[in-house]
Amino acid sequence: MLPQVVTYLPGLRPLSTMELYTDTYYIQRIQAGDVACFACLLDKYSRPIHSLILKVVRSQEEAEELAQDTFMKVFKNLASFKGDCSFSTWIYRIAYNTAISSVRKKRYEFLAIEETTLENVSEEEVTNLFGQTESTEQVQRLEVALEQLLPDERALILLFYWKEKTIEELVSITGLTASNIKVKLHRIRKKLFVLLKGMDHE
Repeated sequence: MLPQVVTYLPGLRPLSTMELYTDTYYIQRIQAGDVACFACLLDKYSRPIHSLILKVVRSQEEAEELAQDTFMKVFKNLASFKGDCSFSTWIYRIAYNTAISSVRKKRYEFLAIEETTLENVSEEEVTNLFGQTESTEQVQRLEVALEQLLPDERALILLFYWKEKTIEELVSITGLTASNIKVKLHRIRKKLFVLLKGMDHE
């Protein structure tokens, strides 16, 4: 049987076996002065954070700059991280706010869809369509449709389905209420349905 406490460093609380080499482990070491451990968090999160930001801003160069800005903010504010939410949720919140703040400064063209069109789409139709996204062609079509969403809509749908964040985590990341998030996700799914169906007639 493994001992309950497997490591102890000055200034840190004892860590259990389950916490060893997790985000909690590295965060505590960094907060205790071992800043070299930040490289471990950077290695774990740099690719998914950059990928999310790229999906939002749609510019490789800008995504790289914003990802770097995100990690600078994370490092600068890590001492204030209290663990009220998971570190993953916390870092995605910073990335989300950084990306959305950037796109709000610009003017983007997007395809407007009439409200009546969305109202005429049934949930069954949406569910059936999204249950058929296994082939490469279907995934590519979905990628094209995602590009036509507003940046904040794209971020929300990607966080929920791609990053598999819960509604509670999305509340923490976006600052929106749970009910607002559910309404937005429902609406975005319908928009994607309309966009995908539109491709069938092109």
